[in-house]
Amino acid sequence: MIPRRLTTPSSQPSPNVKPFVSALLLFALSPLHGSPPSEASSGLAPEITDLNAKDVSYAREKEIPYLPHPFITPSPRDLKDGITPGRLGPDGGNKELILQFANQISKKSSDPKIGNTDSFLISYQGKLIFESYFRRGRQNYPHYQMSITKSYTAFALGRAIQLGHLTMEDLNTPVIQFLKQTDPTTMVKGADQITLEQAMTMRSGIRLSQEKIKLLRSTPARLKGQGQIQAYLQHSKPIPPAPRAFKYQASDPAITIQVLDAVVPGSAKAFIQTEFLAKMGITNYHWQDDISGLPKSAAGSSFRSRDMIKFGQLVLNNGKWNGQQFIPADFVELATSPLAQAYGENHYGFFWWVTHPEVNGKKYICKAGRGAGGQFIFMFPELDLVAVITAHNQGMGKMLEDAPLKMIRAFTQ
Repeated sequence: MIPRRLTTPSSQPSPNVKPFVSALLLFALSPLHGSPPSEASSGLAPEITDLNAKDVSYAREKEIPYLPHPFITPSPRDLKDGITPGRLGPDGGNKELILQFANQISKKSSDPKIGNTDSFLISYQGKLIFESYFRRGRQNYPHYQMSITKSYTAFALGRAIQLGHLTMEDLNTPVIQFLKQTDPTTMVKGADQITLEQAMTMRSGIRLSQEKIKLLRSTPARLKGQGQIQAYLQHSKPIPPAPRAFKYQASDPAITIQVLDAVVPGSAKAFIQTEFLAKMGITNYHWQDDISGLPKSAAGSSFRSRDMIKFGQLVLNNGKWNGQQFIPADFVELATSPLAQAYGENHYGFFWWVTHPEVNGKKYICKAGRGAGGQFIFMFPELDLVAVITAHNQGMGKMLEDAPLKMIRAFTQ
């Protein structure tokens, strides 16, 4: 059966769960075009059959049965999805090292923090040269992204700049100047000084206790639209002058999506769908609504692993897509630069992470989107290399440290 393409994101869960579960169980028991993890497969990658928009959600993803055995190929197929295929080895990369890593990923583990990887893909010099799926991983099923959603939100704002709805100078403009439905007179001291640049680097200075947040969420009607940001800025502790300390929190991406919604024609949801994702050939995705009614910017999206590769390529191509400037190069550079000290050796740009892993005495730049459970887009500009990993681990697992080192070794030896 040919899977139906998912063309419209849906934030509404389907009440009809049993047919979906039955279809998944039938799929799990049917023969798969895969191979044992020690071998490379040239067959068709596993997919969910008869896929519909209502079947994609974080809850539904948990119902997907594990693959009987992994699917691994060093020669990905051309799916006419905007991704150029290549071959691991002939087009670059140490095939033996990558297959060893894939074997390691495929092994069972009793540790909930590791051993639950769902996909692993590699793009080198603009070509997808390795593709693999494990456990719940499916080529056509959008995987929950967790906090990489923040990174996508930043790039949606960058797309708005490219189209003239904002300027690069607006990044240093107080956000309340865009949020006309808020009331600055009731906000705490310093709230009128928070800029987009500060919000996207997690340095807004907003501080609310969990008790206060719980209380605010008990009256959701007041948090609709820009009421969400009004609540943040009215009930926060006073905002200190810049520079402010880094704090990883949901308020800052919420500010960003609210500004996007305020400046683009129509809504942020429609803009993301038609002017951002569709232009990159991304139609099979899901993005939850936040309590505000806007797309949930902190951790609410699901994307195919192959489409995650596209975001990595967008970074390496300095914001160009299909040869055209899609996001301003200056914005992409800022977004993926170490603008804020997060913790340890981890730095932060506009909702993107930057580290410098060291191999054989040399440090390499690693730009990344990260999501809890083990969701990663690793980008290595010096190597023209992108690696994507999805999983359902607890926390970040070991991939955050292990994968960059293994990728660097496989493409420098």
